[in-house]
Amino acid sequence: MNSITFKPKQVVKRLLTALPPRAKDVIIGRYGLGEDAHKMTLESIGKTYKITRERVRQIESYAINVIRKSEFYKKEQGIFDELEQYIVKMGGIVPEVELLASIAKDKSTQNYIHFLLVIGESFKKDKEDDEFQHRWNVDEKLSVNVHDALKKLYKGLKDDEILPEGEMITAFLEHVKEVNEEYKKEEILKRWLSMSKLIDKNPLGEWGRAESTSIRAKGIRDYAYLVIRKHGSPIHFREVAKAITRVFGKKAHVATTHNELIKDSRFVLVGRGLYALSEWGYLTGIVRDVIKGILEKHGPLSKKDIIDRVLKERYVKENTILVNLQNTKHFKKDKEGRYATSK
Repeated sequence: MNSITFKPKQVVKRLLTALPPRAKDVIIGRYGLGEDAHKMTLESIGKTYKITRERVRQIESYAINVIRKSEFYKKEQGIFDELEQYIVKMGGIVPEVELLASIAKDKSTQNYIHFLLVIGESFKKDKEDDEFQHRWNVDEKLSVNVHDALKKLYKGLKDDEILPEGEMITAFLEHVKEVNEEYKKEEILKRWLSMSKLIDKNPLGEWGRAESTSIRAKGIRDYAYLVIRKHGSPIHFREVAKAITRVFGKKAHVATTHNELIKDSRFVLVGRGLYALSEWGYLTGIVRDVIKGILEKHGPLSKKDIIDRVLKERYVKENTILVNLQNTKHFKKDKEGRYATSK
């Protein structure tokens, strides 16, 4: 989208002329409007003027009110209207970080924009809390609807559920049916989603609950799970290690990756170095265990049936299956040539 047409620093400087010297200095310090863009705390400003934190807060509040009642503010109404329309185009409610970054890349200019948002009476800021990031809105009713929708969306997600971006947006749309159609754009919906601290996406673009290890992976095992899941079929641990480094930028040693896969029940070794996800339905254990599991489930089977079923579970040679069947300690053959477990 197009950026703003006015120059934030020049506008703010004109607004600040409405203030007496000390009040102006307090505002410049508090909002990082100086040359170094550093924002001062109430305490540090108080030490400079030898006054309390509360007194600094009072001066800040006084300065904002003076500016809003000044002729300078009235003359600049056009820029506040433009900024309001800018926020409307971004969705009516926007995460602060994204809003400022979309207008300016440098920290100094962002500080001036932030101050204009504070001064402008059309803008309302909801501060960061346990559920949401800092955000600004120009429509309180819309803001309430979006917040409620995000909370319902989170509650509807299972702990380890992972959704492709398209499915997440579709699910979100179910909760924002009441908002204007102009806001039901993918770009805006993703912007609203980004406000939530409880919902997030992983580097593969998949969404879910932020606390899920499939969204915020914490180690090689979690990265491996995402890689294999994305691959969609058994993959060698060497390729898993390479993919972790390529996709997540995490150095994954081949040996370490193999060891981590062995230890985690989410993975099943289905061939020489080949791993699949247990959630795909693969039987666990060595070939002998797989044969046992098949026979216990289906009863006596012919050699061909056993081979066919085992090959769906393991990437091994037929001879490996036959060798295991010859082990009379575990398997027996009936008069009809069918195999069953010995016990």
